[in-house]
Amino acid sequence: MPSRHLLYQREYPINDRISIRIPTIGEVLPQEDAYYGMISMLTATPYDMMVQLDDIGIDYTSIDDYDLFIMVLNMIKREDTSLIFGDLDLSKFEVMINPQNNMVVLRDNASGTMIDRGIYNEICAAIRAIHHLKRNPRKPGNQEAKAYFLKRARVKMNRRRTVVENSQLEELIIAMVNTEQFPYGFEEVLDLTVYQFNESVRQVIKKIDYDNRMHGVYAGTVDAKSLSQDDLNWLTHQ
Repeated sequence: MPSRHLLYQREYPINDRISIRIPTIGEVLPQEDAYYGMISMLTATPYDMMVQLDDIGIDYTSIDDYDLFIMVLNMIKREDTSLIFGDLDLSKFEVMINPQNNMVVLRDNASGTMIDRGIYNEICAAIRAIHHLKRNPRKPGNQEAKAYFLKRARVKMNRRRTVVENSQLEELIIAMVNTEQFPYGFEEVLDLTVYQFNESVRQVIKKIDYDNRMHGVYAGTVDAKSLSQDDLNWLTHQ
């Protein structure tokens, strides 16, 4: 995913029919929970949703990411994804077999728009790049591990249900606005896209780490010879 092309874009085209929107912080903030919940749902792996799958009698190791996406699509409404897909109405897509290759695809019969496994992978790659997410590749090595992972995930989910979480985006905005390396105020930050804001957060963190490291070098508490070239350069990040 060529993330360097996202900095000044408001959308990332997958093909001539499908694009991923890159909304501003001001657009996301009023519906933060719903937005990030949908981002998580669209990019989830079966491992991420093992409890939900188990609750409906599906072994999370028996399906792949694309199978899960097809299942998730049945629960999605157009208004839930407008900040992500714009006018594209995922609720109109139906599961069918592509007669050209006998592969399972999703198709909007009215427009002819199609999502196959390859397009799905591109959609996920774009969403993950915009939000700095990584695919969870974990898989259990045996039946005992599978049962353990499921039990642990269920405990964690039950705990989260009793916790009222504050807005993580608001907390991050407050932290950044009150950091000298971040040049935007509370109103200005609302005009940044989520990608611009995420990139700024990462860069500010790297600059602060660099400054602290250099203070240690000058104070003699950090050995400069032990630092890598990446440690000595705050201008770029991976």
